[in-house]
Amino acid sequence: MKNIIIAAGYATRLYPLTENFPKPLLKVGDRNILERMLDDIDPFPEIDSHIIVTNHKFTPIFQEWLKTTSYEKTVTIIDDGTTSNDKRLGAVRDLLLAIKDCNINDDIMVLAADNILEFSLRGFIDYFNEKGTSVIMCHHEPELKRLQRTGVIAVNDEMKVLEMQEKPETPVSNWAVPPFYIYSKNDLPLIKECLDHGCGFDAPGNLAHYLTETSALHAWPMPAGRFDIGSLDSYKEAQIRFS
Repeated sequence: MKNIIIAAGYATRLYPLTENFPKPLLKVGDRNILERMLDDIDPFPEIDSHIIVTNHKFTPIFQEWLKTTSYEKTVTIIDDGTTSNDKRLGAVRDLLLAIKDCNINDDIMVLAADNILEFSLRGFIDYFNEKGTSVIMCHHEPELKRLQRTGVIAVNDEMKVLEMQEKPETPVSNWAVPPFYIYSKNDLPLIKECLDHGCGFDAPGNLAHYLTETSALHAWPMPAGRFDIGSLDSYKEAQIRFS
């Protein structure tokens, strides 16, 4: 299994902090956001490499960071060629770039690089092995306004995804979807052709939405919380919470 981390955004809501520095490499306590994620994942025997997709502006900074790290699995930095938020490829196109450039034909775990998880991803991989299909995460969200700003799913009693909405005005349930996915290698042909069939290219949930209509997909309820660093205030809160 390949671990693909999408880190090509420009984090404009954190300017000026991230105007010339990538959000995933911001320190929270004694480690940066990305290291907190890799430290959890790297020991998993299923994972044989890490692939980090970033933009052209931040590629040199990630390459310098890589010189200071030491992980058991190989870490590859991919430059998506963009230099501004207006010209960004979007998460789905960045994922397709990683699959093509690294000639991937394996299961893939796809993660956003700007969250701190209060649980291990070990359980997520175990759930994928148990279900034998592509899987996504979900969590119960009681607030309507938050549901209207994210992906929302309907599931059956076995947590098979029946429907997925993107930022719905009228949510089909209270199951919200954070940007963490494991896609089976059996679904790679569908992923590679998704843009040709109307899949949106920007939000990572667009690909999961497409797969609900073309393949089997199960959802894993998160066992604990996550902290999404999306603004200067939330970054300050993370510093206090995780230091």
